[in-house]
Amino acid sequence: MIYRFIPFAIVCAAVAAAPALLQAQEPAPQGQKAAPRIGRFGESTGPRVALFFKEEWKTVPGGGEHGVSQEQVGNPDLELKLYGTESDKVQVLGSATDPSNPPHVWTGLAASPVIIALRDKNNFADLTGLARVRWVTKVSGLHKVHPAIKLANGTWLVGDYEDGSTADWHVSEISFDQVHWLRIDPTKVLVHGNVVEHPDLTKVDEIGFADLIPGSGHGPGGWSDVASIEVYGKSVPRTSASK
Repeated sequence: MIYRFIPFAIVCAAVAAAPALLQAQEPAPQGQKAAPRIGRFGESTGPRVALFFKEEWKTVPGGGEHGVSQEQVGNPDLELKLYGTESDKVQVLGSATDPSNPPHVWTGLAASPVIIALRDKNNFADLTGLARVRWVTKVSGLHKVHPAIKLANGTWLVGDYEDGSTADWHVSEISFDQVHWLRIDPTKVLVHGNVVEHPDLTKVDEIGFADLIPGSGHGPGGWSDVASIEVYGKSVPRTSASK
């Protein structure tokens, strides 16, 4: 009796589920938009967003390693912002003609955690919906690159998402909608408190990355490299008071 009824039960379950499966697989009717993507918190993430900014860094003629400054920012609309007690030790190096060593910032000489951020002079970034960051990174030891942002009200947040391969330069993307954010003190670059639920990402003042482990100097063991950075989000014009 058992062998007779089990297949019958399975068939009944399959028949009952068939309408829902067919409905889920049906494409949207012609002329009707497909259903929007749903984010981590259940809200619609909406359409894809355009490039907000891109930075590829500039090195001095002849190459070599030197402290990063505003002069190494190639995008004229961006301002460089450095945070952490040893942020002045962050270096820039590499060559635009060497794929194995592209222009990048390097945290190895910073003996404390650091944040390297970029600020658009004319616009806040709306990082809701399908906003994302795409960057080229490489790390050594246990170091990882975390997204870090400053909101329009001055609050600093760091994401739980981390990137960085010890094998080679990797291109990767982070959808901001999938990140859990925690508060971070920009002076000492220390994380505080629990996850911030539903932070307001409609006006983000600065965008960058945090290396939360002190650098160990030259050689393998303790540093992060970040080359090209692309941020995709909606532009929100700054008022004259916020520039």
